Amino acid sequence: MTGGPMVVLVGPMGSGKSTVGALLAERLGVPYRDTDADIVAAQGREISDIFVDEGEPYFRELERRAVAAALAEHAGVLALGGGAVLDEGTRKLLTGLPVAYLSMDVEEAVRRVGLGAARPLLAVNPRRQWRELMDARRPLYTEVARVVVATDDRTPEEVAQAVLDALELKDV
Repeated sequence: MTGGPMVVLVGPMGSGKSTVGALLAERLGVPYRDTDADIVAAQGREISDIFVDEGEPYFRELERRAVAAALAEHAGVLALGGGAVLDEGTRKLLTGLPVAYLSMDVEEAVRRVGLGAARPLLAVNPRRQWRELMDARRPLYTEVARVVVATDDRTPEEVAQAVLDALELKDV
C-alpha cells in the first residue's frame, strides 16, 4: 500500500487528463497511470465496445474496481475516467487526496472531442448530451477536487503548470 497518488486528475472526456497526466508525471519524476487504459488492457477491448457489448452498469463496475486498485497501488500521477466520480465509494476513496478537476466549457469539449469520436455517451446530439452529463457530474467533480483548473484556451503544458501551482508541487 502506498500513501496514494501524488496527483489524481478528474474531469470530463476531452479535458486533457491523459495528456496533462503524462506531462505532470514527467515533470514530477513519477509514473503515470490511467484507469481507462487499465480497463482496456484488462478487457482486451475498447471502452466503447464494452459499453455496446455489456452496457454501462457493467463498465461502471469495472471502472469502480480499477479506480480502487489504482488508488491503493499507485503513488504517481493518476487519471480517472470521466464518469468515475459517479460512484459514491470512489468519491469516498478520493477524500483527502490531491485531486485536480480539469474543467472546460462545452465549445472547448466539442472542439477537442469532436462530434464523430467514439464516445458512447455522446452518440446523439453531443452538445446537449455533454451539457446534461456535466450538469450531473460537475458537482461531483467539485466535491472530490482540492483544486479546479480551467483548461479552456490553454496548452497542456500550461494546464500542467497550473495544476502544479494549485497543488503547490515542485517539478524535478
